[in-house]
Parts: sequence; structure tokens; C-alpha cells
Amino acid sequence: MLDQKLLSILVCPVCKGELRYDKSASELLCLADALAFPIRDDVPVMLSDEARELTPEERENV
Repeated sequence: MLDQKLLSILVCPVCKGELRYDKSASELLCLADALAFPIRDDVPVMLSDEARELTPEERENV
């Protein structure tokens, strides 16, 4: 589980926008860019090359 203080300061590396934490998927989501950044071993991987694109359904359900 990620530290709440860390979550409060992290932003999307692409647009510098807000990120949402998806605990069940272990990802940080940027709705503006439709990207999901993985969290591996409790460390957010904030590289755009490592992010996956959100599906339209995922964007609607967040």
C-alpha cells in the first residue's frame, strides 16, 4: 500500500495533472491522458513508456 503523503504529491509525468489510486489494480490513473502507471513492489513507475492506455470503459467507471 502506498503512503498517503506520497500519493498527495505525485502528479502525472505527462500533463502534471491529478492521479487517482486504483488499489485493486496497483495503478495510478491519469484520466486526462487516459494512462495507467503501474505500481511495482510499492514503488510507482512514473515513466510514460511503462504506462498503459485506459480503455473507454475504464475512463467512464473511475
